[in-house]
Amino acid sequence: MKLIMKSKFLYLFLFALVFQCVALKELCSQNAEVLRIAFWNLENFFDPYVDSTRSYNEYTEDGSQHWTLSRFYKKRNNIYKTILSLSEGEPLAILGMCEVENTFVTTMLFQDTPLDKHNYRVIHYEGDDRRGIDVALVYSIDKLRLISSEPIKVRNPDDKNFKTRDILYAKFFDRNNDTLHCFVNHWTSRYGGEKETIHLREMTARLLKNKVDSLIRINKSIPKIVIMGDFNDTPYDNSVLNVLSAKPPEDFSDNDTLVNLFANGKSLGFEGTLKHQYRWQIFDQIIISSSLYNDCESIHYKKKSATIFHDDFLFVEDETYGGKKLFRTYVGPKYQGGYSDHLPVYIDLNPK
Repeated sequence: MKLIMKSKFLYLFLFALVFQCVALKELCSQNAEVLRIAFWNLENFFDPYVDSTRSYNEYTEDGSQHWTLSRFYKKRNNIYKTILSLSEGEPLAILGMCEVENTFVTTMLFQDTPLDKHNYRVIHYEGDDRRGIDVALVYSIDKLRLISSEPIKVRNPDDKNFKTRDILYAKFFDRNNDTLHCFVNHWTSRYGGEKETIHLREMTARLLKNKVDSLIRINKSIPKIVIMGDFNDTPYDNSVLNVLSAKPPEDFSDNDTLVNLFANGKSLGFEGTLKHQYRWQIFDQIIISSSLYNDCESIHYKKKSATIFHDDFLFVEDETYGGKKLFRTYVGPKYQGGYSDHLPVYIDLNPK
């Protein structure tokens, strides 16, 4: 009799455990109110006006690119139409951007366009880049509440004249008062050579890693962190993989802090975010903390949602190297009237 009672108890316990696991799995996969977080390098999104504070004024009407007001509005319209398409008609929670000149051009995306109904707000700080291109962040006040933001200056101790883009940091609460920390990046380009410039990207990676480690010390646990940007390195280059310690999902362990959702190109819908000659590469990435990747009892990553957005209108035929290439605003000095030399990327987060 005791043996039968024990067997029944064990059966009920196992049934309850299985039921709880199934319920938890459903909770993690539910799509109640997705928070879509995107990033896009807009490629030289300048206004057409002369900036007397800078020596770089190529994107003006009298500059070498003959950047007119009509060309500015054409690019503005191309950008907002792409945002509408990748957001599938719903407001994005966050859109990180780089290669924007100022607050004006970013704000113009939402003035007198279909995006103006979505209650977006812009975070932008003037940086030190020699060309005057900055990072910026747009967020929906219907989905997130801004707590604080600041620019993080990138300095080179070996070169006092070194100037580059800031890292933009912003801290939010979602509707459930879960905290989300975001970093928007645009690391030093490979202009001058990949090997000759890698130390500059590794320098920026160390700075960012220190900021992440500082958040962990302050919170005494791993907080919810989203790192996005054009890193000008692939997920497997030393700066991202080892210095920042952003691990591919297949190599991610319990001891790791950051997981790079864009390390596996086969699962992203497209083979790269930019094309150099015949080769596609993934420079634009979104990296998240382990607490977003593993936890589903609060805001968390929606599995398999990491995507390279690649609608047909963003491409033209590549007559030189075959296949297709990105439909850019300029190719050298020749005006094309397209979009960007990078594709947007996005992930979805599920709230609690």
